[in-house]
Amino acid sequence: MSFRQRLPPTTPFLILLFLCLCLLSPSTSNELEPLFKLKTALQGSNPTVFTSWTEATPICSFTGVVCNSNGLVSEINLSQQKLSGILPFDSICSLQSLKKLSLGWNGLHGSLTDDLKNCTSLKQLDLGNNSFTGKVPDLSSLSQLTLLSLNGSRFSGAFPWKSLENLTQLTFLSLGDNPFELSSFPAEVIKLDKLYWLYLTNCSITGQIPEGIGNLILLENLELSSNQLSGEIPQSISNLKKLRQLELYENLLTGKLPAGLGSLPSLVNFDASANKLEGDLSELRSLTQLASLQLFENQLEGEIPEEFGEFKSLVKLSLYKNKLTGTLPQKLGSWAGLDYIDVSENYLTGPIPPDMCNNGKMVDFLLLQNNFTGGIPENYANCKSLNRFRVSNNSLSGSVPVGMWSLPNVIIIDLAMNQFEGPLAPDIGKANSLSLLLLANNRFSGELPDTLSEATSLVSIQLSVNQFEGPIPETIGNLKKLSSLHLDQNMLSGTIPDSLGSCVGISEINLAQNNISGQIPSSLGSLHNLNSLNLSGNQLSSEIPTTLSSLKLSLLDLTNNRLIGRIPESLSIQAFSGSFDGNPGLCSRNMQNVRPCSSNSGTSRGPRIFLSSFIAGVLVLLVVVAVISLLKLRRKSLDHPLKSDSWTMKQYHVLSFTEKEILDSIRAENLIGKGGSGNVYKVALSDGKELAVKHIWTTSDTCDRKSYRSSASMLKKCKPRSSEYDAEVATLSSLRHVNVVKLYCSISSEDSNLLVYEYFPNGSLWDQLHTSNKMKMGWEVRHEIALGAARGLEYLHHGNHRPVIHRDVKSSNILLDGDWKPRIADFGLAKIMQVGADCTHVIAGTVGYIAPEYAYTCKVNEKSDVYSFGVVLMELVTGKRPTEPEFGDNMDIVSWVCSKMQYKESVLELVDSSISDYLKEDAIKVLSIAIHCTARVPVLRPSMRMVVQMLEEAEPRKLTSINITKEG
Repeated sequence: MSFRQRLPPTTPFLILLFLCLCLLSPSTSNELEPLFKLKTALQGSNPTVFTSWTEATPICSFTGVVCNSNGLVSEINLSQQKLSGILPFDSICSLQSLKKLSLGWNGLHGSLTDDLKNCTSLKQLDLGNNSFTGKVPDLSSLSQLTLLSLNGSRFSGAFPWKSLENLTQLTFLSLGDNPFELSSFPAEVIKLDKLYWLYLTNCSITGQIPEGIGNLILLENLELSSNQLSGEIPQSISNLKKLRQLELYENLLTGKLPAGLGSLPSLVNFDASANKLEGDLSELRSLTQLASLQLFENQLEGEIPEEFGEFKSLVKLSLYKNKLTGTLPQKLGSWAGLDYIDVSENYLTGPIPPDMCNNGKMVDFLLLQNNFTGGIPENYANCKSLNRFRVSNNSLSGSVPVGMWSLPNVIIIDLAMNQFEGPLAPDIGKANSLSLLLLANNRFSGELPDTLSEATSLVSIQLSVNQFEGPIPETIGNLKKLSSLHLDQNMLSGTIPDSLGSCVGISEINLAQNNISGQIPSSLGSLHNLNSLNLSGNQLSSEIPTTLSSLKLSLLDLTNNRLIGRIPESLSIQAFSGSFDGNPGLCSRNMQNVRPCSSNSGTSRGPRIFLSSFIAGVLVLLVVVAVISLLKLRRKSLDHPLKSDSWTMKQYHVLSFTEKEILDSIRAENLIGKGGSGNVYKVALSDGKELAVKHIWTTSDTCDRKSYRSSASMLKKCKPRSSEYDAEVATLSSLRHVNVVKLYCSISSEDSNLLVYEYFPNGSLWDQLHTSNKMKMGWEVRHEIALGAARGLEYLHHGNHRPVIHRDVKSSNILLDGDWKPRIADFGLAKIMQVGADCTHVIAGTVGYIAPEYAYTCKVNEKSDVYSFGVVLMELVTGKRPTEPEFGDNMDIVSWVCSKMQYKESVLELVDSSISDYLKEDAIKVLSIAIHCTARVPVLRPSMRMVVQMLEEAEPRKLTSINITKEG
């Protein structure tokens, strides 16, 4: 009899019922509840991730969920899903078979609770790149972990290094980019002998790297960068024969490269930049597998080994700012696709190697500030991959290969301060990506080609101190992105093109010491971004256009020309004392060093001028009559109150005023300032409180700003700049910090917008440092302003779910209340950063404060703000503006300070003379912080969180009192 025949008839049914009960066993159904709790905690930001997480779907089919052979949850992987929320570890850890939890690259926040210790089955825990707060809890119970990734998640406090003693199975440990408390190199790490990946970058580790690091012989990746490690690189690192990547940059390491380092057969990437390493590079001559070698900003000396020319995998070489001598290996880059070389700021000599772009992959070619000789190899004209070609400050000569002017991807051509000669080729117009053309201090000659205006991406043209001749191209107005134009000290002739007034973004014009004649175009008065205008040493004649009165210049130099007539009243101020010397035909009513105007000055040049003046007078009289009539009509219209439903108020704080109080105060007598985006009015409320109200200007040319200042009803006549308005409201309405300006409310109608802020009686930091109305500020006050402003920026960068990048940090955007407490203001350019890099094709910011990378990259991040803040710190210490004539050609405050800091005897001279001698040493500490903030390479700049910490440590010695007195 068969087995089937012996079974009772009900047996198959019972077996099937048993299997169904197994599938619906309590162990499986119990896992549904914690998963739903996880879904409830996180679904708010990206509900599509959890579409499959329903009761109708088997758990093992949930998105991101993997089950084991028993049907129990073994893995949850929801990385990079744009999730936010607080993790319910009490629920997650009830999944007793959970082996892998991956939630990296999201926006998770809150703290890690002690419930995490119950996830004892976990083998992989990845919570990296989130926005957690607080400390990392004790992890001792997670003894089965092989992978632990918590990097870049904003954890703070002391890390529980002792926990690692129990995590002996770890093969992957990533804790970097967290602001932990300072600690010496954790001895517990040295015992994790199964590690192949160790990432402890930027997590506040001090002291020396222990020799025991050589015990981790399975390591393939070792990253200890951006800490405060000191001492020498341990020789035991030579034991790590499997090491492929060694990152030690941004520490305080000293001594020579350790013996045996060159015996690491698998080393591909080595970066020990920004340390204090000494000695030569001979130890590295046998690292034939290197693809990237970066040792910039050290004190290395000697020659670059000739063997580097035989490295067939080398694609990146960065050795700038050392003391290297000798020549570059002539075969360098001949084998691989070398795409980046920077050996700037050394003492290298000899010719440029001929074949570094033979493979057509060179992107960045930087040989600045050496002693290279000879010419540019002809075949570089075919290097179509080039983005940056910078060889300034050398002894190079000859003509530039013609094809180099028209390379399709080149962003910077920097040949300044050499001995190049020949013309600027007409092919320059084909350089569609060219942003910076830097040719100053050479022997270039010939006329400027008209095709220059076809390179419409140009932002900066610096051709000073050459032998160019002929006229400035009439079509130069086509360069709408142009920010600076330096053509001084050439032999240019002709007139200043009227089209120059169409370069709407330009902030610097220097045409000094040429042979330019004719008149100053009145169109220059429309350049509202213009900050510096130097037309000195030419043959300009006629009167100074009154349109220049509308400009807000920090530098004006019209000396040594043939100008005549009356200097416009708004230019006859102390700030421009000396700006008109060498023009005997000029006169002024109130400038001491200019001859006084007689009653008929500027109006007695013959019958024709008299007739013109008479006609103009009649026209003015007619206009006055018309305006008076118009004002009467408008006054009648203002007798009727504004309808409340014509305006919409959005409040962001509890208010003690009404919209009518604000609107009634928008009058000419309350005007306190004019900016690039609109007028600012002071409003005094009935309760004595004072506010500032900004009216955002129009972008329409049909709106005459001057016509609509007198009343709130007139605000509707102009269509506002909605983009700036939206940016400022969107940013400010969500911010809450004592050092960020408070936006009380916005008031808007269909076509007009007002922003209501707190009022700042002490104006801006720029006002207090650089204007005739400034106050004398002691160092203690300046330090408090620096620290407060830094805390405001720290909040913007690190205190929000997504960083807020200001993009226009400058002293005029740091406002001071009655107690001299600073507020970060003016967010019209701000960007709230998304995951990944932001990109803009317009250089945002103000000349003198703009980070150098803006000139050749579209990436904008927090480090751009850090640079600008570094410039503000320099202003606070030196009392100088970001650009001053005394700095010299092509220098701003950053390059000026750095040049002075090289010599000990001139360091104290940098400090503002109004600062007490007793506190100048303290001011120098802040100047050192400023230099870190303005590092040329963004990655070398500290975060604003680190800047705050450094400023706190640089607190000045206490004086008995702080004196702030009005200058006489």
